[in-house]
Amino acid sequence: MTTEITGFTEQRVTVADGVALNVAVGGSGSPVVLLHGFPQTHLMWRHVAADLAADHTVICPDLRGYGASDKPADTDGQAYSKRTMAADVVALAKALGHDRFALAGHDRGALVAIRAGLDHPAEVTHLASLDVLPTLDMWDVMHGTTAAVGFHLYLMAQPPGLAETMIANSADAFFGHFLDIWTNDPAAIPAEVRSEYLRASREAVTSIVADYRASAGVDVEHDRTDRAAGTVLRMPVSVLQQDWGSALGFDAAARWRAWAPDLEHTTVTCGHFMAEEAPAEVVKALRDLLTR
Repeated sequence: MTTEITGFTEQRVTVADGVALNVAVGGSGSPVVLLHGFPQTHLMWRHVAADLAADHTVICPDLRGYGASDKPADTDGQAYSKRTMAADVVALAKALGHDRFALAGHDRGALVAIRAGLDHPAEVTHLASLDVLPTLDMWDVMHGTTAAVGFHLYLMAQPPGLAETMIANSADAFFGHFLDIWTNDPAAIPAEVRSEYLRASREAVTSIVADYRASAGVDVEHDRTDRAAGTVLRMPVSVLQQDWGSALGFDAAARWRAWAPDLEHTTVTCGHFMAEEAPAEVVKALRDLLTR
């Protein structure tokens, strides 16, 4: 088992002042950018990317603060806002020669993708989200004892210091916990890949916490501003989601439809890491999206 995407080459691309992203690029054709989630790297797309590369240029970066990408200090509370991270993605695509591109994200990467679609509608032609709600809705639906499943959201929302110390002192146990409980099929994340995710996460505790902290602060503010202004995702949107909406007592498709008028919402039966557990289903959804 390799910890690289077969047929892809990796490079570093400067996307902002003092910030370069590690990115794997493969294939040829119309561009598709794939953004990974937590606690992962671009490697989570290894199956999906290899398939799409047959007829697309596929671009798989490590988000800022993750993997082999730069991890700038968050001195002003903005360095890991999804607005800043979305600007990274647009700059990355342009640096690689693409003014317009399709965009898909999983988990944290999906939050970046949503913000990119809202902030950069002229650049994002199609948008796919895997297993998240938009930030504002995520906080709206978390309440009571059901919110226990999102304990990490509340932990990493605390002021700097406590979460970083606690997580760094038990990093493998903390990050491994999510790889274990969010996976229906443990074989979908082989030992070599799991080891790479844990290694990368150990080296990124501070920036990962900053990413999550932004989602309890500045990201919510940006969503509220867009909601008040009636800003929506104007491109075709496809959402793949587990059926945790019913468990938490809300209508996930309705929540999404308020942001995405041109929506295809699908409930899947695999675990959270669907690009690794059900890559064929993800590929089909992305290919269907690209024809809309």
